[in-house]
Amino acid sequence: MADDAYRSAVIDLLGALAYGELTAFERLAEDAAFAPTIADKAALAAMAVAEYNHFALLRARLEILGAVAEDAMEPFTAALEAFHERTAPSGWLEGLVKAYVGDGIATDFYREVSAYLDDSTRDLVLAVLEDTGHSAFAVDRVRAAIAAEPRQAGRLALWGRRIVGEALSQAQRVAAERDALAALLVGGVAHRGADLAEVGRMFARLTDNHTRRMAALGLSA
Repeated sequence: MADDAYRSAVIDLLGALAYGELTAFERLAEDAAFAPTIADKAALAAMAVAEYNHFALLRARLEILGAVAEDAMEPFTAALEAFHERTAPSGWLEGLVKAYVGDGIATDFYREVSAYLDDSTRDLVLAVLEDTGHSAFAVDRVRAAIAAEPRQAGRLALWGRRIVGEALSQAQRVAAERDALAALLVGGVAHRGADLAEVGRMFARLTDNHTRRMAALGLSA
């Protein structure tokens, strides 16, 4: 269960990340259409381009590994599409909170997993997880909106909790369905992964980071 299993796990990981980047590109492009100002439209368009460039890097690495990028992404489309269907925002602010909270917890997870990867793959994963500027953009716009209309804070806080709940639910679904990816996380592939106790600590860190992220928005977790 060494090299072949590890390669399968890496292809799964890069496939999941690639589809996430592709959908992030699509979502940012769609959000730009609802942006209230030209400056906001331009900012989101630039972020969308950056996400697509990240996707292109992942697709190229998958091809180097001998995988067809579309095939590598396909097992993760159902979970990601289900997440987006269940968390369709009703407006501009909900879209910003969704992207900030949902992308944030996904980024935290991939960064945690990157600790169990070979150096080359880890460097790629960390490169495509670099913030495109969306975090600061979302925090600025949401905090300004809450300052202008404080009553929105309660509604957006509930929305943030729904986002993280759905994200964790779909992540558990993927882990249950993809044995190689799950094995990488818990040490089943060439002993690269963490033990079960460390996995528990990892999810505690994800929760703590989510709480800090909500606080940055001016919302309760």
